[in-house]
Amino acid sequence: MLIFEHSRPGRSNPVQAPGDKADISDLPEAQLRQDPPLLPEVSEMQAVRHYTRLSQKNFSIDTHFYPLGSCTMKYNPRACNTLAMLPPFLGRHPHAPASTGQAFLACLFELQEMLAQATGMAAVSLTPLAGAQGEFAGVAMIRAYHDARGDTQRNEILVPDSAHGTNPATAIMCGYKVREFPTGADGDIDPEVVRAAVGPHTAGLMLTNPSTVGLFERHIREIADIVHEAGGLVYYDGANLNAILSKVKPGEMGFDVVHINLHKTFSTPHGGGGPGAGPVGVASRLEPYLPVPYVAESQGEYRWVTEDERPESIGRLSANMGNAGVLMRAYIYARMLGREGMERVAEYSVLNANYLMACLSEAGFEAAYPQRRAAHEYVLSLKKLKQETGVTAMDFAKRLLDKGFHAPTTYFPLLVPECFLIEPTETETKEVLDAFVAAMVEVLRESREQTETVTSAPHTLPVKRLDDVRAARELDLAYRVAKP
Repeated sequence: MLIFEHSRPGRSNPVQAPGDKADISDLPEAQLRQDPPLLPEVSEMQAVRHYTRLSQKNFSIDTHFYPLGSCTMKYNPRACNTLAMLPPFLGRHPHAPASTGQAFLACLFELQEMLAQATGMAAVSLTPLAGAQGEFAGVAMIRAYHDARGDTQRNEILVPDSAHGTNPATAIMCGYKVREFPTGADGDIDPEVVRAAVGPHTAGLMLTNPSTVGLFERHIREIADIVHEAGGLVYYDGANLNAILSKVKPGEMGFDVVHINLHKTFSTPHGGGGPGAGPVGVASRLEPYLPVPYVAESQGEYRWVTEDERPESIGRLSANMGNAGVLMRAYIYARMLGREGMERVAEYSVLNANYLMACLSEAGFEAAYPQRRAAHEYVLSLKKLKQETGVTAMDFAKRLLDKGFHAPTTYFPLLVPECFLIEPTETETKEVLDAFVAAMVEVLRESREQTETVTSAPHTLPVKRLDDVRAARELDLAYRVAKP
């Protein structure tokens, strides 16, 4: 039900109404509204109940298991939110001088150091506002490095076919051409394919490791050496860092630059288009190009490093230091974990993924790479099920909603037909995983015995099966009052 359907003429909520009207005398007459806006006329209680009911219809990590592969939808500890909102942090103005915010700067400096330690990088900047912007910063630094050396003929970035879509998009935004190469049948990248692709035109290679097919790239050091020998740099997409945290570091694999999705590995709020953070770390050769500002420490005093001190920096990516509240949540989470806790993150994320893969394989599901151990996520293919019953991965996903589970990622990576990319994360219990397996098995049985039930799902949600194509092409979000 729309909130307009609760509306009645003359009903209002005057306690929540704004105070004095704003001064609009300076606005052009042509820009002033002639008629009042169409707003619902409801009481405060109606508004509260309406939006509370809407929130209860949502799938969320607070209410459901949310196994979105590649997206790492894991629990955000409430302590991180509470401590990050302490008045001295929450009330600090971003333009306040460093001398009045030494404790805040100390927290950011320690976060920089912890992320550098976790990734094996020489230095970290926290300023990127999202993982995608961290990617942009990383490739922009690769470009700055080559330009500073006069290596301007390097105009190409290599990207595997399993890459996140942001990887080629980022490369193009930074002025590069994208050259895609295939993933091998065993899920690894063939070093010889990379060797054949590199040359004086190669600016760099973008990789996620573990990859988006849920496997650790076994030839990573050889691949990095090949790119370096050709004069290029190697970029690490930090989407899957939680799988290797405290086990192996991107710097040890030969990567020159890395961005870190704090919402994935360090459990900050995820999604919704709201505030994010994608810190970027670099090896020493790229340190002069780090985006500013970032925090430095000298004899117990903390200060901002700006363009004045780093003239070769790629510049600023945000008005100030990045999303301070998100960064504080990540800092608190890292402090709560400690070194041993970070190692357990990797161990349990990998254990949970392999447990699910084993259970579902035993139940008759087809793993895309059955000969390999999963990392923190793994890929199922429903290709045979579709051939046998006509049930697609999307049908299967929608039926899972009826069982009380948000579906895994569907149809990505694109190289696996009828793909289910499943990531249980380290925060789920065995009981939850077992319940998910039972639901998957039940939908598999229905797909074979009650096909129409699956292909017409969902049945229990407020919104039933939609025409996805029509919804995209004829999107209508405007409310119109029905004429009497």
